[in-house]
Amino acid sequence: MSGRRALRRLAALLVVLVAALLLPAGAATAEDGSIAHVESTADGLRILVDVPAGIETDLGSVSATLDGTKLDATASATSDGSVVKRTTVLAIDTSRSMREAGRFIAAKQAASTYLETVPPDVEIGIVTFDSTVDVALAPTTDRGAAKTVIDGLTLRQDTLLYDGLVAAVEAAGTTGQRTVLVLSDGADTGSKARLDDVVAAVEANATSVHIVGLDLAEQQLTPLRTIARAGKGDVITSTGTALAEEFANQAQAIANQVLVTAPLPANFDADVANVVVTLPTSGEPVIARALAPIEAASTPDLPDVVPNLATDNGWSAPDWLLWVGLGVFGLGLVTAAMLLVPKPAGPMSIADRVTAYSTRTSGLDMTQEAKPASEPVLDQAKAAAAGVLERNSALNERLTRSLGAAGSEFKPSEWLLVHVGVVFGAALIGFLLGKGNLLVGLLFVLIGAVLPPLFLRFKASRRRKAFDAGLPEVLQLISGALSAGLSLAQAVDTVVREGPEPIAGEFKRVLIEARIGVALEDAFDGVAERFASKDFAWAVMAIRIQRQVGGNLAELLTTVAATMRERQYLRRHVRALSAEGRLSAVILCILPPGFLVFFLVTNPDFLDPLVHDPRGWVLSGFGVIWMAIGVFAMSRLVKVEI
Repeated sequence: MSGRRALRRLAALLVVLVAALLLPAGAATAEDGSIAHVESTADGLRILVDVPAGIETDLGSVSATLDGTKLDATASATSDGSVVKRTTVLAIDTSRSMREAGRFIAAKQAASTYLETVPPDVEIGIVTFDSTVDVALAPTTDRGAAKTVIDGLTLRQDTLLYDGLVAAVEAAGTTGQRTVLVLSDGADTGSKARLDDVVAAVEANATSVHIVGLDLAEQQLTPLRTIARAGKGDVITSTGTALAEEFANQAQAIANQVLVTAPLPANFDADVANVVVTLPTSGEPVIARALAPIEAASTPDLPDVVPNLATDNGWSAPDWLLWVGLGVFGLGLVTAAMLLVPKPAGPMSIADRVTAYSTRTSGLDMTQEAKPASEPVLDQAKAAAAGVLERNSALNERLTRSLGAAGSEFKPSEWLLVHVGVVFGAALIGFLLGKGNLLVGLLFVLIGAVLPPLFLRFKASRRRKAFDAGLPEVLQLISGALSAGLSLAQAVDTVVREGPEPIAGEFKRVLIEARIGVALEDAFDGVAERFASKDFAWAVMAIRIQRQVGGNLAELLTTVAATMRERQYLRRHVRALSAEGRLSAVILCILPPGFLVFFLVTNPDFLDPLVHDPRGWVLSGFGVIWMAIGVFAMSRLVKVEI
């Protein structure tokens, strides 16, 4: 069921895109309307359509489609009332600046005009904002009460525009068509809410927002346009004399709405669908379309006791699985609580001191900013991860080696926390995409567990390639420094100051290790080991032999650099010749698991025989075995050692 629903949503999106591309070519002169609200009841769909001003429509010839399916639609005017609940909240600026040029008097007259023009079934609410925000009138159809509130408005200092908008959106409620009409002559001053908070509230409540700005500068209109765009409305710039006309136009737009009703097609169960309404006129028709949420006509009552967990693919989890899941969850909470107990930090090892010193900036740089204090919870989590690594020295050593090879500034404990966070995040995404499907969740957990090591391996590989690519030039630089009469240590210092990264940083560590008593050749061996570079290992071997038996080291390094350049040229040539084979191997290896994930998310019923039929288990087992053999064979074929 979830797969069919996902495909139906995808089809609706495609219909919208195709309609956007094709319809203008065939109906370039058609009037554009808009769908203001869609709701579903037991009787069918109710669609409110905004009709452009001055357009007379033939309500008896209305037509509508839902995801391309033609509906048996009827239309009626809403000028005298509508069965759909319609709510408008007037958010009025009552700051002292409204006193200038008679703006406040014009605002009251405009609000009164709005009350007289808007249809009687529309509930009107009033929110004022100045130094405080006040819901002066909850939405009601009592026009007398609304007129009394408007006549009694007074002015104060400040303009809490954003707080007023949030209050107006909340006052509009959560049912029916909801509109907020804002009147202001200034920018926000002192609201607790920010612009992002207002946008989030408007989008979450699906409220239409129209803003009338009085004599506002361009920089004041920019945030208002952002809010109106979130509410699928507009920003109207006006003056005090034209204010009543603008409010009357807004009220008339609601009065001109057309209500289209139609029964839902049989077996329709989509949550979101493409709705298109066509209203004939004496000229070109008015066409309104929207991708709107469709609620189910009725929701059956849930039983008091749910015996098992059911998924959309028809598979029901046994009762014991729920208790096992609760037990695992409780065990995880206990384990997390034990791990979060902080331990006192021990003294730094010599290797940690060397690493910290080698990555520290120069003593001449006095502009280094102090690091911000860490959060206590984060510190406890780091301490817990460090405790885990202390009890597992092999894991700690492996993470340290991997992070060092990747050039990452993360500590092993911090990277362990990142790894765990990625696994939990992937699991959450998997269960959301799979609609609770256990197989999809486990598959994403596996992906989350594999991604961080692959990322480190990718970073280390790219860093190793950069090291090997810059090595011939660095050896040539050392050779030139030696020819100029510098010692080997001085030549290495030249590389630190003038060489490319990551070689310069690693050679800086070599110098630091040499200063604390490590032989220069041994420090070079450490670099070769960290980068797993055979080329540099041979260069170090040549340096070691020369230091023992003597000879011209500068000439030797020049020869080694020339040999490395020839090897790199040969590698690039072979890589170019084998590019097609490597790409084919990658595509063939990715296709089977890629299609597996696609069908698990979109149509799990298609894979049901492979999961519940023993013959499917056998076929799946043989498929995995032959897939592994094929991956191994192709990886050997496209890999050329040089």
